[in-house]
Amino acid sequence: MLAKVEQRISDGRINKLLEMWLKQEIMDECKTWEPTSGATQGAVISPLLSNIYLHDLDVAVTNAGFKMLRYADDFVILTRSQEEANRALSLVQAWVDEHKLALHPEKTHIGNCMIEGQGFEFLGYKFEAGTSWVRPKSIQKFRDRIREKTSRSCGKSIQKVISEVNSILKGWYGYFKNVTKYTLGTFDSFVRRRLRAIIQRQNKKKSFGAGWCNVNIPNKFFADIGLFNMEESQRSYLARQPRWGNSRLESRMR
Repeated sequence: MLAKVEQRISDGRINKLLEMWLKQEIMDECKTWEPTSGATQGAVISPLLSNIYLHDLDVAVTNAGFKMLRYADDFVILTRSQEEANRALSLVQAWVDEHKLALHPEKTHIGNCMIEGQGFEFLGYKFEAGTSWVRPKSIQKFRDRIREKTSRSCGKSIQKVISEVNSILKGWYGYFKNVTKYTLGTFDSFVRRRLRAIIQRQNKKKSFGAGWCNVNIPNKFFADIGLFNMEESQRSYLARQPRWGNSRLESRMR
């Protein structure tokens, strides 16, 4: 790792700082240990170092005639046939063995993403059978973040809660607005249920945010006080796209 960094950075002070960072003692609960190789997962410098270390893999795969999409140490290689996929996997396996790395045994597989059941997950998306949607793990993270902001006993005004929730919704919408299998309306509904429960609690009424209170607190109420609506934003966004936009997306997925 350090040798590859030194090929790109000549400043000895920077190289020494990176070496210290890589060898820094790790604290895990009440125990400490010193890393002997690699970069610690989750460290702020790890994605940058991954890009430096894996650049030569990008070059090898590209020179072999394959198309690879990579973010840090997560990547997908696109091929036109099963035979090409097998050759690409063999190439990558040989490269990682040579560089003392290992492919993730559960995430590494070959499949035809245009066939149901053979899709793959990449950067929060699930690609399968010519469509894309939000992967379950990303959905769970979204729900957990919303729950943190919408506790029924939070004590904040509904306007303050919505202001905090909106920052999550806008970021999430910006990243997942291109899903093609489902809309984002299900997640809007989840947020409104959480907000209704807060209002009912503040009004001294027990509620879980569903049922009859949907009539007393309609969707329009939240729209009027500024709750960001991902489904409507997505519908407006898709309406502005060229008619061939979805075809281009499906072509990329192949």
